[in-house]
Amino acid sequence: MRTPPKRLLLWFALAALALPTLAAGPARAADPAIATIDGFDNGLLETMKDGKNLGVKGRYRKLSPVIERSFDLAAMTRFAVGPAWASFTPAQQQAVTEAFTKLSIASYAHNFADYDGQRFEIDPAVQTRGPDKIVQTHMIRPHDAPVALTYRMRESGGAWKIIDIYYGAISQLTTRRSDFAAPIAAGGASGLIAHLNGLIDGLMK
Repeated sequence: MRTPPKRLLLWFALAALALPTLAAGPARAADPAIATIDGFDNGLLETMKDGKNLGVKGRYRKLSPVIERSFDLAAMTRFAVGPAWASFTPAQQQAVTEAFTKLSIASYAHNFADYDGQRFEIDPAVQTRGPDKIVQTHMIRPHDAPVALTYRMRESGGAWKIIDIYYGAISQLTTRRSDFAAPIAAGGASGLIAHLNGLIDGLMK
């Protein structure tokens, strides 16, 4: 048997070194749910950076399209209200959804008022749980401990939207439902709307 020429041996050696890279292939495309969170985070940071100049009303206006695009606010409202939702008229359901939407935007406009070097890190390992996706993130703060934020998302209208946020193990919507129970029991839809408007007024001062 003839001995392969040195040039051929060198070619095989180089090809072997390249095999791991070729086997890995191109990087897996980011999960579409991540795109929603990334867009939301960027919109939030952009608003925070100009937060002091904008004031709470300016932040509200700037965040409105970002939040309405990123969240399924209708689904969140139904869950937060709970079983009483079925007893509301369509007009009451619409009014409660609008008030809940305003409360959601006002909460971000109030709580994310300025920028001090914060940034967000998104875990690329998205989890699937039934019809939902779970996206885990951290808000990195230069002068304090990171804040863990977990987003539960569901597809709506061809886009993945946020339906709940967990701060550690605490569900925002579960907390909302507990908070809404008393005003609903006392005054039904009208009592809840009055309660929501009071919360909004407090955040927008």
